[in-house]
Amino acid sequence: MEFLPIFVDIRLRPCLVVGGGEVAARKAELLLRANAAVTVVAPELCGSLVQDRDAGRISHRARVFQPSDLEGSALVIAATDDEALNGEVSGLCRKCAIPVNVVDAPELCSFIVPSIVDRSPVIVAVSSGGASPVLARIVRTKVETLLPASYGKLAALAEGFRERVKRRFSDLAQRRRFWEDVLQGPAAEMMLTGREQAARLAVEVALQRDTPSSLSVGEVYLVGAGPGDPDLLTFRALRLMQQADVVVYDRLVAPAILELAHRGAERIYVGKARCDHSLPQDEINQILVRLARQGKRVLRLKGGDPFIFGRGGEEADALAEKGIPFQIVPGVTAASGCASYAGIPLTHRDYAHSCVFVPGHLKDGGDLDWRALAQPRQTVVVYMGLHALESICQRLIGAGLSAETPAALVQDGTTQSQRVLIGDLASLPTRAAEFRMRPPSLLIIGEVVRLHERLAWFEGADTADGTALKAVG
Repeated sequence: MEFLPIFVDIRLRPCLVVGGGEVAARKAELLLRANAAVTVVAPELCGSLVQDRDAGRISHRARVFQPSDLEGSALVIAATDDEALNGEVSGLCRKCAIPVNVVDAPELCSFIVPSIVDRSPVIVAVSSGGASPVLARIVRTKVETLLPASYGKLAALAEGFRERVKRRFSDLAQRRRFWEDVLQGPAAEMMLTGREQAARLAVEVALQRDTPSSLSVGEVYLVGAGPGDPDLLTFRALRLMQQADVVVYDRLVAPAILELAHRGAERIYVGKARCDHSLPQDEINQILVRLARQGKRVLRLKGGDPFIFGRGGEEADALAEKGIPFQIVPGVTAASGCASYAGIPLTHRDYAHSCVFVPGHLKDGGDLDWRALAQPRQTVVVYMGLHALESICQRLIGAGLSAETPAALVQDGTTQSQRVLIGDLASLPTRAAEFRMRPPSLLIIGEVVRLHERLAWFEGADTADGTALKAVG
């Protein structure tokens, strides 16, 4: 290790920033976030530092740096564009044993300002020792994805119970097991999602037990996995996937996304295809209830968004009826994901003022309001519509839409096997058969489809002979 990572308490301590530009402003802001008493010495200040000075957040010495400016400083940051001045500040600080940082000059620094993930009171600092600040920021970004914004609340929860836990469990190993259960279990999840009172009650219940153990009632996470590209997962979805004990997943969850779930978690497939349900919905509901009652953290992973044709509402209702704790994590629904990757905006001021999502088949043989769907300047997105494509197109034409209304099929949207087939209501069914389009495919109908040719950006897959199938016009 070239640098010893330490955390320094500079609350109300005098800290000096030499320089008045934007870089100096960023360093001053960092010191202010740590509640330091900041003085900036520079002949002129940039706009943000002027605002800080006028607001009384910093002191300003409107002149060039002088050695006497160092007197009483707890630490110093040199952030000027004058290399000679920066070197002078560094040398004087080292001579006076004052910690000094010179921006972009690690050889002149006695300490490095790291990239910071702030989840106060939890702080994560990442540094490359000045070798590659960009790499440090990239690592910080990866850490950011693992720590939700409210992570510091867990530290507050632990602090509130710390003394009671020490009295309750005299053995260090027992205390450690207790906190591992709490900080990785349902109580932690309650805290992270704003249910602070429930979280504290859960810890109270755990403290009453004879031995540390997992909380008796589990929780179900109804999580949207998005349309296929793992990069479209939300931070919360990824976090819950990593801590689940059981993963209950459906047919539309991409294998690459399923791979991101905790490797030790049990996996239960409950996928559905048209006329081929591996499990009836009632049985899926019962599985979720049973697993949660066993104290397990259950990840119900769904393609797209749980509340948009994902039956998440039915499952949430079943869990609520049985008193099972649950939370819902939205996902990028197929309509927005597939349309974006196909270069087809769902709304556009010149083409469509509204957008409607409908299923391609309804429960118990119900029907759609075709006249309402056949409105001008409207985009219609049909989920699970490939099997009934010919009927859908004919019904829309019969309800008043022109047979030349543009339409697109997006197969395997957002993935490397994505294919986009462009046509109109009259031609699309024949072309879908010709090009052997298959589920999962999303149907988009409306004038916005015309924009595909200009806005398509995602390459998608090729055919076996190398002919691009990103778009078939």
